Amino acid sequence: MLESYRNIPLNLDPAAFSAGSFSIGWYALMYLAAFFVVWSLLSYRLKKKEASWGKGMLLDLASFSFLGALIGGRLGYVLIYNPGYYAGHLVEIFSPYDFGAGRWIGIYGMSYHGGLIGVAAAIFLFLRFFRKKEEDFWKLADFIVPAIPAGYFFGRIGNFLNGELYGRVTDSPIGMYFFSEGGGIALRYPSQLIEAFLEGLVLFAILWPMRNRKRFGGYFVSLYLIGYGTARMVGEFFREPDPHIGFFFGLLTLGQFLSFLMIIIGAGLYFRRRKKVV
Repeated sequence: MLESYRNIPLNLDPAAFSAGSFSIGWYALMYLAAFFVVWSLLSYRLKKKEASWGKGMLLDLASFSFLGALIGGRLGYVLIYNPGYYAGHLVEIFSPYDFGAGRWIGIYGMSYHGGLIGVAAAIFLFLRFFRKKEEDFWKLADFIVPAIPAGYFFGRIGNFLNGELYGRVTDSPIGMYFFSEGGGIALRYPSQLIEAFLEGLVLFAILWPMRNRKRFGGYFVSLYLIGYGTARMVGEFFREPDPHIGFFFGLLTLGQFLSFLMIIIGAGLYFRRRKKVV
């Protein structure tokens, strides 16, 4: 039983569908599932009269946010995690097709922090240029945020199915065998599942029941930044750092460093926005 559990990642095929050189990966499908779940939760909120916006606006905003997440997440990975490589391979930034090899390779690498910035920018641009009446950015962002962790859960499951972002080597009973980048197989923490639990399920279980609390604009955004930053910092202790980046100060990964900044920004936002209603 234990051995079957440990070998689960080795038996997973990252491709959900293949036809010749073309394939659709589970990673992409999990992204779509994430947006569907978030959309469903926000639609539920509208049905329960928890906000006054119509479904038409929500659909437009979802489209903008989806593009913002994809573009921001990809550019974030390129600029934060591997700028040196992509400076010499510009086509690979957004092209899923390797023209040199003549095959589909997909798009590997997305940054959560870049995606978050992309979504925030998408919401701002949507309100600025496509709404006839002025809407409050913080009110809309606070409406969306409690549903986000549920979607992010599926993003981490996608990482697991794709065999990427695996954990550090361990002899723990929860360890699983993963193919390493060097071609070997090692027993590692299933950090993707740990992060799916912490950043997805736990954070959702905290924010969703609180979603109708009337505080100040930016309340849920600040809580989300603090909560996600904390969950990510804990989860990163189980995750193997990027080999070309390693650790900062011999201890923190790049993800932990960025998440620490999220906590600081979230705390600053909380106290700044609270002062406006005191």
